[in-house]
Amino acid sequence: MILIKNGRVVDAKSNTDEVLDVVIDGGKIKTIGKVEDDGSYEQVIEADGCVVAPGLIDVHVHFRDPGLTYKEDIQTGSAAAKKGGYTTVVTMANTKPPVDNVETVKYIIEEGKKTGINVLPAACVSVGMKGQELTDMDALKAAGAVGFTDDGIPLMNEKLVYEAMKKAKELNVPLSFHEEDPAFISENGINAGTVAKELGITGSPALAEDSLVARDCMIALHTGASVNIQHISSATSVKAVKLAKELGANVTAEVTPHHFTLDETAVLEHGAMAKMNPPLRTAKDREGIIEGIKDGSIDMIATDHAPHSAEEKAVLPVWKAPSGIIGLETALGLAVTELVKKGHLTTMQLVEKMCVNPAKLYHFDKGYLTEGGDADIVIFNENEEWTVTDDEIASKSHNTPFIGTKLFGRVKYTICGGKIVYKD
Repeated sequence: MILIKNGRVVDAKSNTDEVLDVVIDGGKIKTIGKVEDDGSYEQVIEADGCVVAPGLIDVHVHFRDPGLTYKEDIQTGSAAAKKGGYTTVVTMANTKPPVDNVETVKYIIEEGKKTGINVLPAACVSVGMKGQELTDMDALKAAGAVGFTDDGIPLMNEKLVYEAMKKAKELNVPLSFHEEDPAFISENGINAGTVAKELGITGSPALAEDSLVARDCMIALHTGASVNIQHISSATSVKAVKLAKELGANVTAEVTPHHFTLDETAVLEHGAMAKMNPPLRTAKDREGIIEGIKDGSIDMIATDHAPHSAEEKAVLPVWKAPSGIIGLETALGLAVTELVKKGHLTTMQLVEKMCVNPAKLYHFDKGYLTEGGDADIVIFNENEEWTVTDDEIASKSHNTPFIGTKLFGRVKYTICGGKIVYKD
């Protein structure tokens, strides 16, 4: 048994925010309350000054496995997740081959079992991610896929989107959509604005995102499907999601830490390390995103952890380098620093967006702390300042603009299924 002593237990589901002790026994939480250390515990963790919260859940990671493991693999991606406080992650389907078949779903599940955390695959919406034909969603769900996405590629066939939503509604699984209409994009990964002009390109306008978000929110309203808008970046799209919710659509939205922390000017400082799809947009968009986080229009914080090799990111000109950055190890720190410390969210509300709501989207019986429940726990010190350093990154790739950034909120322990899988 493990005893966690004197931690600030924060659980959004039970509305608990109190200094308590937690006893873990056999993978489950045995006790939450005041407990005496009688010397019988295998380990005692002194959590004074730390938050004890449910293990974080990320609904959007790229582990590049199978097929692109020079960037990341399931083991190294999971190591990054553990270091970041995550006990459950949902992997995206744009691997090589893509996750459009039962064999690949089973491969990810089996490899995930070796990591010590919960690694769960989303499967493709369309065969080969070509946007032309639906996958066998029944078979993929039966094999263990927890949802469906062609993330990285927008679905441009409205009829296919409609059929996918009807099927997902029948199967009671979520669909997650990457919303960028290529018809409006000249060079992806950089916002069509002042920075793009300075670079001599047109870039990617918010219109590319706004148009597809509006389309899919309305199809979701009419089908009743659970639809998640991925990595939202536009203030207008945030308002579209808010309206869809008010109309009764079962729509959720996720935001990455880089989209609520940075704006398009970061590209001038960090180059390809600040290039991602959808791109960092204007300061006004960033303000709209933070407002959406505060008012509940945005439900979840997700990393879109997207590893690329140093050689790939060094390609010039900058707009020809691949889009995406890693994020599992910095997400909690950025959220504490940018949202909690600046008064936009309470710690309780942060736990809701990083634990409760992600679990709710995928119907996971996780994201909360209760006696008899799974002992998936993160212990972090939200007042401890630390610096992101290149030599401490657990991910196989190091593509992030946050090297050298000072953050509050350091993960001290990650516990999954009652086992300590990371210790600072």
